[in-house]
Parts: sequence; structure tokens; C-alpha cells
Amino acid sequence: MSDFYQNGIITNFHNLNQRSVEELEQDLVRFARRRPMGLILPSLFSELEGPALSHIVDELARVPYLNEIVIGLDRADREQFLFARDFFSRLPQHHRILWNDGPRLQALHAELEAEDISPQEPGKGRNVWYCSGYVQASRRTEAVALHDCDIVTYERGLLARLIYPVANPHFNYEFCKGYYPRIADGKLNGRVARLMVTPLLRALKQIFGPLPYLDYLDSFRYPLSGEFSMRTDVLDGIRIPSDWGLEIGVLSEVHRNYSTKRLCQVDIADVYDHKHQPVSEEDPAAGLNRMSLDIAKALYRKLATLGVQISSESFRTIKATYYRMALDLIETYYNDAMMNGLTLDRHSEEQAVELFASNLMEAGRTFLESPSDKPFIPSWNRVQAAVPDLLERMHEAVELDNRGEV
Repeated sequence: MSDFYQNGIITNFHNLNQRSVEELEQDLVRFARRRPMGLILPSLFSELEGPALSHIVDELARVPYLNEIVIGLDRADREQFLFARDFFSRLPQHHRILWNDGPRLQALHAELEAEDISPQEPGKGRNVWYCSGYVQASRRTEAVALHDCDIVTYERGLLARLIYPVANPHFNYEFCKGYYPRIADGKLNGRVARLMVTPLLRALKQIFGPLPYLDYLDSFRYPLSGEFSMRTDVLDGIRIPSDWGLEIGVLSEVHRNYSTKRLCQVDIADVYDHKHQPVSEEDPAAGLNRMSLDIAKALYRKLATLGVQISSESFRTIKATYYRMALDLIETYYNDAMMNGLTLDRHSEEQAVELFASNLMEAGRTFLESPSDKPFIPSWNRVQAAVPDLLERMHEAVELDNRGEV
């Protein structure tokens, strides 16, 4: 059971009395008559063979209020796509698979490349972006949720709580972020959020003074969660990063487009566990190493758009201030873990902080050396201005793929 405290500048929805999933779903079935709902599942083919996704599909098959499920499938050949079609066929809801590596969607991608408005690199960001376009093309929903496909502790109440704030026609929220504790196997997880994002945001506030944007980000209990929901029209105007800065980028975009009174977060799970990324100290293109670099760059770019002047000297100050704050937080997390009977390896925590501190400098160097970098995928509003019929042709391509036509 969570607390009832309203901290920060966005609304918190708590899990105060463990209301049953059946009661939540009864409400959502009523809401669906006025506000049809959908779900986006960005997936790698390898996740169809993993320990989580089959159980997720079994849980989703019991959800009574969804009008559409859109599955983005990456890294799949034709045989694997056909396997995926059978895999998801037990879903009773209307569902479609975007075969992102298939010839039809690849041809549309080539058109966008010719217009210089295509996603620049594969990954979750590109997958989510194409799924968002399809949701707009299908016009079957007015509220849509998104969650990952590797949640080994999944139960359908997570989705019910996640979509409730934007699905309720009596609420006025445009966007909702999920949060939860990162605990598994008796350990405290969520290192990038705990040891990099939180102390970095607080270091930036100390250096650059109070900024509404930094207060806003620091209001989220788990800003890196991959679970969020929104009104479908939000998808039209946001630009998202194609790299590991996706979650921070989405939060930045909805902050730019909407009042904080229209944004909220919700407690969606008492226990949450998924695939853990390795630190990858020796490989800056993988794991938490790459993730921390991309997140730092996303924050630097956003601050620059707000008129904050950042120089090479600024990054030295940021690193030093961050490092001290992060080390202090390790002590806090260690004490919290001990009180709750959890384990926390202080040595590996400090090693992670040292890597993140180094990456703050590396991200700063990249930021200064690449002023013309275009990290964001263009909004769908821009795409439709450049290629007016693309969404209709995407919808047709997905329909042909899902019917199995060659």
C-alpha cells in the first residue's frame, strides 16, 4: 500500500486500498462506451520466446474493455512474423501486428527516408513511433496505453490502473505515467533512475537554479518507466527520441504541449520485474552505459531549448555536483534496503555512479561537438504534411500483412 502524499507539481494516483481489478474493469467497460481504448505493445521477436510475453498475452485475453491491441514486431523474418501471428491469435480483441522488417513497411520507411523524416536508427523508439502512427490511422481508440513485453510479474491490473486516469471521461488528464518499486530477488533495482537521473536532476537544479522543467521531471517517482497512457490525439504532436532517451523525451514533449494540470502518474504495481540490462562498462554502445549516455544527452538538449547556456566548464561542475549527490543517495538507499530486509551492493553502486559521472562528461562532449544532431523522430503532424496519404497506406499495408498476403 502506498502513501497518499501529493508531492511535486503533477497529480499522483495512489493504490490506497487495493481495489480489485474486477471493479476497475467494470468502470473501464463503462468508460469504453464513450472513450474507446487501445494498447501498444512494442516487441522484439526474441520476446515471443522469453519467459514473460506468453503470460502477458494470457492476461490480456481476459481484459474486457480494450477495443484494439497494436503489436510492433522488430527483428523478425517472414517465418517469424507468421509465428507471431499465431502466437497473438489467442487475443479475442481486435489486434494487428506491425511487421516492421517486412517489405511493405520497409517500402514506406524508404519513402520517409527520401523526405528526410524517417527514424534514424532501429530500436524501441522507432517501434513505438510506427505503432503510434498506426493507432492514428486505424481510428479505433481515443485513449491508448503502452507497456513493455518483458514484465515477468505482469498481471492485468497493471493495465487497468495505467489507463484509468486518461480513460475516465470525468477526468481531464491527457497523459499518465506509471510508477512502481524496482525490487526483485531480494534486491533493490532501478539503478539508472536511482543513481543517475534523480541525483542529476537535483544537481542541475542546484547549478542552474529553479526551472519549472526540472521541478516537473523531479516530480516523477519513476521517470524511466516504460509504461504510460495518453489520449490518442497526444500522439499527433509529440517528437520522440529513437534512442534510450525515449522515456525522458516523451515526458519533455508532453510538458511542452500541455499544462502540468493535465499530466499525472499512477501506482500500477506492488511488484515489478523485467529483463535487466547489464552495465556494459567496456561497451559504450550497450546496456546501462549506453542508456546513461543517451539520457544525459536528452536532458542537455532540452535545457538548451529552454535557453540554458551550457559550456564545457558547465559539464565539469555538473559532474562534480552530481557525483557528490549520488554518493549521498547510495547511503540512503543502503539504509532503506537494510530496513526492508533487502540486499544492496554498495561497491557495485559506487562503480555505477563512477561510470555515470564519466558519461555526463562524454555526453556533454558529444552535445557540444554535434550541434546539428537530429535526435528526435519528426511528429506525425509533420509526416502527414509531407506525405498526406502515408497513414492510410500504412493501415492498408498492415492489413495485407496480417491477412498473410505475399
